[in-house]
Amino acid sequence: PLHSNNNPYASFGATLARDEEQNLWSTPHDVTHTEADDDRVLYNMIVVRNQLDKDSEEWQKLNYDIYTLRQTRKEVRSRWKHILEDLGFQKEADSLLSVTKLSIISDSQNMGKARDILLKLSEETNIFPTSWELSERYLFVVDRLIALDAADEFFKMASVVYPKRPSGERVDDSQKAPQC
Repeated sequence: PLHSNNNPYASFGATLARDEEQNLWSTPHDVTHTEADDDRVLYNMIVVRNQLDKDSEEWQKLNYDIYTLRQTRKEVRSRWKHILEDLGFQKEADSLLSVTKLSIISDSQNMGKARDILLKLSEETNIFPTSWELSERYLFVVDRLIALDAADEFFKMASVVYPKRPSGERVDDSQKAPQC
């Protein structure tokens, strides 16, 4: 049909705007975005915000929180991609970081090691912001790195590029350690 929900203008951009609004990871038409707990939290924030009056203070606060969470996710993904590219995975970085509901752990024996490395990354580096809750998404990425025998090198690189700083001490790009 040319129209849906009795809206004759739905095919002229309204669906695109709706798709973009539901897009939690800023990847157009990503149908995997409500699979993990952190995705559901963001999705629920969007649902609540959309039920509020746009001029209300609550709507503005939720809108800011949604924007901040999306920006934080982009920053974390960018950090991971940067390290992967430095390790020589320039062409594979995006596919290594791509996690969908069809993604599987390559070897169930790697699960414990992947969790340990992810926890170690969060505790001993600044690859994740201090307020970040570990995402299941990166467990799959670490599993892939283990399968490629690159997980330890990834951790070493993350320790150099994003060293742990005492809380309150900010790092700007000019203070980062040189790339390996």
